[in-house]
Amino acid sequence: MSTQDYSNFANLSPFELKDKLISVASSDSQRLMLNAGRGNPNFLATLPRWAFLTLGEFSMRESERSYSYLNSGFGGLPEQDGIVQRFEAFAAHQDDSQGITFLRSALSYVKDQLGLDRDEFLFEMVGAFLGCTYPTPPRILRHVEEIIKAYLTQEMFGPIKPDGDFSLFATEGGTAAMAYIFHSLSVNGIIHPGEKIALATPIFSPYLEIPVLAEYALDVVDIRMDRTDDWQLPQSEIDKLLDPAIKVFCIVNPSNPPSSKLSNAVLDQLTELVNNQRPDLIIVTDDVYGTFADDFVSLFAVLPRNTLLVYSFSKFFGATGWRLGVVALHASNVIDDKLTAVPESEKSDLDERYVSLSSEPRALTFIDRLVADSRAVALNHTAGLSTPQQLQMALFALNGLMDRLGQYKNAAKQLIRQRYQTLYRNIGITAKFEPNDVNYYTLIDLQELGAHLYGADFKNWFIKQDLGTAFLFRLADETGVVLLPGKGFEVIDTSARVSLANLTDNEYRAIGAATRRIVDEYHDAFTLTLE
Repeated sequence: MSTQDYSNFANLSPFELKDKLISVASSDSQRLMLNAGRGNPNFLATLPRWAFLTLGEFSMRESERSYSYLNSGFGGLPEQDGIVQRFEAFAAHQDDSQGITFLRSALSYVKDQLGLDRDEFLFEMVGAFLGCTYPTPPRILRHVEEIIKAYLTQEMFGPIKPDGDFSLFATEGGTAAMAYIFHSLSVNGIIHPGEKIALATPIFSPYLEIPVLAEYALDVVDIRMDRTDDWQLPQSEIDKLLDPAIKVFCIVNPSNPPSSKLSNAVLDQLTELVNNQRPDLIIVTDDVYGTFADDFVSLFAVLPRNTLLVYSFSKFFGATGWRLGVVALHASNVIDDKLTAVPESEKSDLDERYVSLSSEPRALTFIDRLVADSRAVALNHTAGLSTPQQLQMALFALNGLMDRLGQYKNAAKQLIRQRYQTLYRNIGITAKFEPNDVNYYTLIDLQELGAHLYGADFKNWFIKQDLGTAFLFRLADETGVVLLPGKGFEVIDTSARVSLANLTDNEYRAIGAATRRIVDEYHDAFTLTLE
């Protein structure tokens, strides 16, 4: 068994450590590296991509109508009048392909279910594919916003009817949304250095790393999930939010890496606390994994005035390379209320910041300031997510809306849950499925695994030896398997995060077997200490 010292890697960010582990795992050219460290899925939604390609061909024909006589690869802007009729003529001469079927259904859906004008919708989509005009409005295209609002209402609200309207800002994935939110909260005087921010931990590591950057210098308060209660928030932890010095509460729901959604009981506890005792609290909820959960309800639904929603299309639709995300904020919200309460001296500075955008800069809402701040204000007129990206995002949302039987969603959930069972079966333990589990990731709690297999004395020895980082490097070196440390996500127990989205069932079988073998070898070393 290797005795190499890996302690100098223990404090690296999990995603920096990942690169070190990949280097070790790739050192043997005769062996396949199995990277279960990052959450990039190995499945994706095909129908909306076929629709994108099919709409692309029609869009090119629309462009060529203007200058076809030049016969020189020269195109013009599309025309709205009669565009649906021209699409039907185009579709009639195509095979009854998946893309054509999807687009025909989409044209019917947006008219019948969303009340949108088909010609205006198709004209916007054709122009979006061509990318021939600036995103207008910069915040998000008009029809794209209506479609994604309907999708989020379906996926985030459960049985709850939205309490008023909400607006969206299309961003370059959920990571850009996070960066923009922290930046705008800071420059608008909503958060200041030295103030408190609460994080529901464990949590996606950038939420740990951004608040402590010099430009924010926030004091982080852990609101710790209970491992023994399926990673729910105990009332004692929720009560920490009663501290009025805590300005913002960030949560990933379902959690990353524990991959459990908030229970209805916890949603009720948070709702009661915020509505009755902390109506000023700002909540940022990152719900990228919500579409993998059963009967999901977001904090954005139960606490609409207090909550900023971050959602990304990357995981559910297998679109990490597209960089597609949105920030959602209700029209009536606590952040806009706080803007009116900013001290006059700060308001004057903000007037100067935004005066180029409006003759009444103080009337600018927070979500419009997000857009402007994302482009250093001066470039607000050229802000916005690229229109082809917005088109693909709209097609993904329509796929979710039109899939009435939930065929894609059920297939995705079944796939990751089967992999979960396979992994733990090959570790040698029975995996329990709790009602709030999502299973996009799983945390292998190494010290609890050791206790389950070999008892409390081995668990205590394992903890004392601080073998978490060494386990990850041994796994990478000896088997080519890459996992991430739970410590980097503020997990207390010695643990390893496994993504259940990006490898095959057979490969998770190999990861389970390799994990068990190394734990067994550690137990052999422990046994020698008893002799």
